[in-house]
Amino acid sequence: MVLIEAQLTLLKTTFDKYAGQDADKGSMSKAELADLLREEFPGMAGDKKQLDAFFTGLDGDKDGKVSFPEFVQFAATLLLMMTG
Repeated sequence: MVLIEAQLTLLKTTFDKYAGQDADKGSMSKAELADLLREEFPGMAGDKKQLDAFFTGLDGDKDGKVSFPEFVQFAATLLLMMTG
C-alpha cells in the first residue's frame, strides 16, 4: 500500500508542478501541458497539430483546460499503453 500511495503522491506532485503557471492551480492549460510533455516525455511532445489533438482528447469536459481527474485518466491510459 505504501508504494501505491507514493505513486499517487508523485502523480499529484507532477500535476501541481505544471498546473497553475497561468494562475489557475486546479487545471492545466494547453501551454502547461506542452511544458509537461516536453519535460517529462520528450518523445511525446510532437508538433502543434499533434499537441492540439492530444489536448482535445484529454479535455473531456471541453472547458479548455485539463483538470486533475482528466490528468489521472491520461496517466492511466499511458500506463496501459506501456504495459499492454
